[in-house]
Amino acid sequence: MLYQPREDGQGLVEYALILVLVAVVVIVILALLGPAIGNMFSNLIRKI
Repeated sequence: MLYQPREDGQGLVEYALILVLVAVVVIVILALLGPAIGNMFSNLIRKI
């Protein structure tokens, strides 16, 4: 009898890791660009 390892959850774990990586990248980008975007909207509101 051959033993076959279970790989049912492997795809789910891989998708979860990719999702976490994308979330971290988005958070870093927002942390870096957040103040600049806020200033841009503030300047827009002042002009109105």
